[in-house]
Amino acid sequence: MSLTSRILSRLMKLPPAETHDIRITRDLQVPMPDGVTLLADHYAPRNGPKRPTILVRTPYGRRGFFAAIYALPFAERGYQVLMQSCRGTAGSGGEFIYARNEHQDGLATIEWIKRQEWFSGELTMIGGSYLGFVQWAVAAEAGPELKALVPSITTSDFNTFRFQGGTLTLENMLGWSTMMTMQATTGLQLRNMLADNQRQRRLEHAYLHVPLEEADRIAIRRPSRHYQTTLAHGQHDDYWKPVDFSATVGDVSIPIYLQGGWYDLFLDWQLQDYQRLRAAGRQPYLLIGPWYHGQLASAPTMTRETLTWLDAQLKGDRSHLRTQPVRLFVMGANTWRDFDDWPPPATPQRWHLHSGGALSTDAPADAEPDRYRYDPSDPTPAVGGNSLGSPKRMGAKDNRTLEARPDVLVYTSAPLAQDMEIIGPVTADLYVQSSLEHTDFFVRLCVVELSGKSINLCDGILRLSPEQPDQCPPDNAGVRHLQFALWPTAYRFRRGQRVRVQVSSGAHPRFARNPGTGEPPATATKFIVADQSVYHDPAHPSSIVLPMCKNSVT
Repeated sequence: MSLTSRILSRLMKLPPAETHDIRITRDLQVPMPDGVTLLADHYAPRNGPKRPTILVRTPYGRRGFFAAIYALPFAERGYQVLMQSCRGTAGSGGEFIYARNEHQDGLATIEWIKRQEWFSGELTMIGGSYLGFVQWAVAAEAGPELKALVPSITTSDFNTFRFQGGTLTLENMLGWSTMMTMQATTGLQLRNMLADNQRQRRLEHAYLHVPLEEADRIAIRRPSRHYQTTLAHGQHDDYWKPVDFSATVGDVSIPIYLQGGWYDLFLDWQLQDYQRLRAAGRQPYLLIGPWYHGQLASAPTMTRETLTWLDAQLKGDRSHLRTQPVRLFVMGANTWRDFDDWPPPATPQRWHLHSGGALSTDAPADAEPDRYRYDPSDPTPAVGGNSLGSPKRMGAKDNRTLEARPDVLVYTSAPLAQDMEIIGPVTADLYVQSSLEHTDFFVRLCVVELSGKSINLCDGILRLSPEQPDQCPPDNAGVRHLQFALWPTAYRFRRGQRVRVQVSSGAHPRFARNPGTGEPPATATKFIVADQSVYHDPAHPSSIVLPMCKNSVT
């Protein structure tokens, strides 16, 4: 254990350990009020005074990778860590039901910790993704012993992220749900890797299967409760109220450090949590790196930042704490930069779509709309982006093959005469027409490098249907004015590079394809081709709005 931790600490460039003499007490039984028992492992320095306690609650198992990341590095640096398996996972009793027991189980666990003789009276929680959500599930009611939180790559609302722009995030939900159905009881262990590789191969077939309500059986040859629940209860179903803690975020007054990635699937919702805290008068810390969800390259930075921040909050050592609370990695410049708030000051600038595939800040001239056909039987594929699934569809990728498809419109600027920097939210402002009432529009911002590679930076999708009263209705000519958010980004375009915008009608399987029929996603089996038009003339000035930072020029 000591050799492994030393190697890991060196690879992650962690500060020196206080001790490598760690006592590990396995399989502690933590009783829940309903009689279910959850298991936990306790890590603590063998000698010395009582230390602050870090609670990590996870559905992925208490040993192996998660212990190496969340337990040992912190126990060796002056904390005790309680790693607990969530209900129905890795030996804990009961049944794992997506996100629904974490409030009561988390609070019961905290009350149990308070009664332990080793507890110092100081508690914090850390962890990413589901391990971050469980922090929000208890944060507002945990009591004065809870001193700080570090929710990473996560959100307080485990409902809304299942959909984006009204479209089911198919790859996220089918992939994660089937994984949990297979591995919840044992956790993520090496012996599961072969089965998981087989599941990944079958998933590629499952994504294309109709109806979608059978896709879990294609992937793992049995139903997945988590996936079926996602299909059965839509985004606005009251069923999801118990897994949404966004309304209580502003009630949490303790120090909070939010950590995320520009390509993370939770990014936009995590930034909404930041804004909720700011609206309540809080000043959380914020870190956003160039990572996708779960990227191993993020672990060293996040761990170092967490240690420094916890030392400041729980040990009073502020010698290494930065003065500005927001730290962002500016891609293109490939550097970290600190700010007082999110988003940093920026001036919105419109980049207009033009005929011939041009993109510029000039207003468009009279021109016919551009047209393409979207065929859901041959859906426009996802290439990179904020997803969770196959590595070939996560993060920054070369989009040139995608852009060569006839169902993708591409608009590209002239080479930039000078460097240009954007940091913050990006917005699509489109005038479109469709032959169908039920359809999607997908917009993506890319940088075209000097080599010709087109690298995705951020994107957004919007599902249109006559059942959505808040969407702009078509005018007398059938043209609709769409305004929707792309996700935020931070990028420094270099002189000679070009700005590119894609317009299409999907990114499959990241988003469930729109069959065009208006049928429910779970049961739809028929497909209708959509004829799409994108307008760019003085009456219909389609554009993308970029947050230009101070001293940015074009």
